[in-house]
Amino acid sequence: MNERQAFSLPGIPVFVILLASLLGSVAWLVSVVKVPDPPVAQVLPPALLIALIAFLFKGLFAVQPNVGRVMQLFGRYQGTVRDQGLRWTNPLYSRESVSLRVRNFESGKLKVNDSDGNPIEIGAIVVWQVVDTAEAVFMVDDYENFVHIQAEAALRQMATSYPYDAHDDKDIALRSHGKEVNAHLRDEIQERLAKAGVEVIEARISHLAYAQEIAQAMLQRQQAGAIVAARERIVEGAVSMVEMALAELGKRGVVDLDNERRAAMVSNLLVVLCGDRSTQPVVNTGSLY
Repeated sequence: MNERQAFSLPGIPVFVILLASLLGSVAWLVSVVKVPDPPVAQVLPPALLIALIAFLFKGLFAVQPNVGRVMQLFGRYQGTVRDQGLRWTNPLYSRESVSLRVRNFESGKLKVNDSDGNPIEIGAIVVWQVVDTAEAVFMVDDYENFVHIQAEAALRQMATSYPYDAHDDKDIALRSHGKEVNAHLRDEIQERLAKAGVEVIEARISHLAYAQEIAQAMLQRQQAGAIVAARERIVEGAVSMVEMALAELGKRGVVDLDNERRAAMVSNLLVVLCGDRSTQPVVNTGSLY
């Protein structure tokens, strides 16, 4: 079932016509009633006309900006009116308002397992709007509740597809690849909500953390990884500095060292450059050997 345009007319011209007809019918009835003992055949036409005009007034309705009015006739879908302002349609139509405005909500913090089996807490913000009023009203029972439940189901499904932290630079992880993860989440939600006439404009993770029972252990693991990475960078830089120092000493002829002294010098420089604490200077007052 897809949305289609329902029959409606501009409301202000119809209102003016109905009001003028009502006033004329009332004047007609008054003129008939003024006659002593008027026959029923003369009173009935203006009275029926007034009742008909009053019934036609029920066809007037207002449409707010970004709101659709879904029309039904005895349970059968007749179309949707999106033209804003005062409108008129068949008075027998039942009219249901459906907001077409952009809406958003934040899911609760869900506890799920990532692809490595680690328990994590995750939450998301979903921005959405109704694009097909017929599907939103008739394809699902309560489209707003449907959006919330399916969005959380999609979030759970997406979270199990990635690890919390990447083991390799090429791997996509929840913590480090926000753009790819958010795009996957949006597509996952959109696939579930397409049948409800809803378009997902944006879906973004708003909360991501390890579950409380493993948070401390994972923090120590992250700290250890950071320390190892920092040490690798320090050692790499220290080796380059030692290599440059030895090359400059040999190039300028400052001192000529044999292999044993070169090894001792390399060891001392690496200790100085890679140590955690500041070194204490030692003044050599004797000869080189």
